[in-house]
Amino acid sequence: MHKRTFIIAEAGVNHNGDLDLAIKMVDVAAKCGADAIKFQTFKAENVISRYAPKAEYQKSTTGSVESQLEMVKKLELDESAHKKLVSHCKNKGIIFLSSPFDLRSIDLLDKLRMEIFKIPSGEITNLPYLRKIGALKKRVILSTGMAVLAEIEAAIDVLEAAGTPRRYFTILQCNTEYPTPMSDVNLRAMISIRHAFGVSVGYSDHTLGIEVPIAAVALGATVIEKHLTLDRNLPGPDHRASLEPDEFTSMVHAIRNVEQALGDGIKRPSSSEAKNRAIACKSIVASRSIRAGEFFTSKNVTVKRPGTGLSPMRWDEVIGRHALRDFSPDDLIEI
Repeated sequence: MHKRTFIIAEAGVNHNGDLDLAIKMVDVAAKCGADAIKFQTFKAENVISRYAPKAEYQKSTTGSVESQLEMVKKLELDESAHKKLVSHCKNKGIIFLSSPFDLRSIDLLDKLRMEIFKIPSGEITNLPYLRKIGALKKRVILSTGMAVLAEIEAAIDVLEAAGTPRRYFTILQCNTEYPTPMSDVNLRAMISIRHAFGVSVGYSDHTLGIEVPIAAVALGATVIEKHLTLDRNLPGPDHRASLEPDEFTSMVHAIRNVEQALGDGIKRPSSSEAKNRAIACKSIVASRSIRAGEFFTSKNVTVKRPGTGLSPMRWDEVIGRHALRDFSPDDLIEI
């Protein structure tokens, strides 16, 4: 049976730096059926230099007047906000997650006893960062947007050498363009990652719509991460490539259905269809009246429903035998 998919509602910075909005996002994520909600933890000055440009998608959603640093500074949540979010998540029965973007943020999240560390794509080549997370020896979910296999291997090696066993890893196929064109998703890369490193795999999605995460589950994803927003028209860099609550709920329902549909891989009649076997399959029957002692031939026997008698696969056993009794048309043949 397919392992239950761990579904992460990526709140990211879609709270726009407003704790009340972040709290509402926790409520909505829980109602949508997500297993976890993930925020981002950072001190902008520790992550972004004043010379760092905005990404093209950020320019299209937030304009190009302010710098990346100025944009991101408005999206910070302080330690007090984090504590309130952790507490609220516990009350709502949803797991609190957050991606740290600097070393102090790793310390904060560890202090808050976060059990799973989500490493964003941009940190996959950050050696001091990877070492610090690896030394915590906690479960790790690693996004791999923009990376090649050699970079993924190097990151895994650093995390392992620092103390985190490979069985704690889930590696996510990801594309960091918002929104991701369908032609750039490359879901099969997720399978390549699983084969290359012997790890659990998943998918972090930035496409529009819900079909790609559902397909990822069918291909073996154990973790799905998808952006959630309360309203796609809100200001901010990521809202437009996020799902609104009703869409997120539909995705969760579809994933849970796919999990059931995948089954255990053993080919056999299901319990629901077993009753149809006798109705839909066929038996060997008399095609006309047959007297006792007559030979069964292709002229006096045929194949018809129901399938409660001799299987047509025993046709060659029947042809050429003597009838042991009289048969009327459509009687099941006995030998």
